[in-house]
Amino acid sequence: MIRSFRRCILALALVAFAAPLGAQPGQQPLSPRDTARVTLEGGKRVYVDYGRPSMRGRRIVGELVPYGRVWRTGANAATTLVTETDLRIGDAVVPRGTYTLYTMPSAGEWTLIVNRQTGQWGTQYDASRDLIRIPLRKAALARPVEQFTITLERGAAGAATLAMAWENTRLTVPVRAQTAPASRRR
Repeated sequence: MIRSFRRCILALALVAFAAPLGAQPGQQPLSPRDTARVTLEGGKRVYVDYGRPSMRGRRIVGELVPYGRVWRTGANAATTLVTETDLRIGDAVVPRGTYTLYTMPSAGEWTLIVNRQTGQWGTQYDASRDLIRIPLRKAALARPVEQFTITLERGAAGAATLAMAWENTRLTVPVRAQTAPASRRR
């Protein structure tokens, strides 16, 4: 597991430090990479690596990110979840490993999609590789968030909250280490 995890971290580092897409020499990329991380109960780490697009005067939710269509949940290369432990995300169990995160927006409820395909460009979605779909809690923000942001916010008793914010929308779901072993549905 340690060797596999190190290979995943190396792959993420290569993506993060590669020549930024959309940037001219001496300029910042339009959608820089970032990593949200948290350590859960038992010292197990969870990472989310993603691209951070900006609003730049555009209407986002319902237009740039249309309702009823799978969204890559960031920009450029696919958003990657790496976990050293089996997780419970909302009410769903996600075995330790590496996954791609997508979302399905709607005017009402958004859905988080945990997908087994990894290493692809963000728009290369294969629904047959979905592990699970998880409802997200949606809230309106008082002030707009210019640049898409994912955080893993530490909570009580070794738990965390996966949060995403952009424009006037904030999406959350609880995350914690799964105490009973998850079945290996890979």
